[in-house]
Amino acid sequence: VQLQASGGGLVQAGGSLRLSCAVSGVIFDRRAMGWHRQSPGKQREFVAMIGTGGEGIYADFAKGRFTISRDNEQNTVYLQMTSLKLEDTAVYYCVAAGPTDYWGQGTLVTVSS
Repeated sequence: VQLQASGGGLVQAGGSLRLSCAVSGVIFDRRAMGWHRQSPGKQREFVAMIGTGGEGIYADFAKGRFTISRDNEQNTVYLQMTSLKLEDTAVYYCVAAGPTDYWGQGTLVTVSS
């Protein structure tokens, strides 16, 4: 099973980024997919999750700014992030949820002032 996250980078506060996570080795359309993040010195926290039917669930800090989506043809999950804040700086991890959760390697998002 492989989850390859990409799309991170350096962005100014107020800017946008779209993260992608390409998944292989699991039946993608049967998995809920999620994004978590970990900031320096903090525990990993939930960001968003999308179910097999396309319904999204968001952490409070992500509501209204982040949008999770999936492309079952491309076996890819996305996280569109807008109005980025300094506190959004973190390594973002994708996860394929199921009886066993599978995690990607993370992609770094750095928001600068």
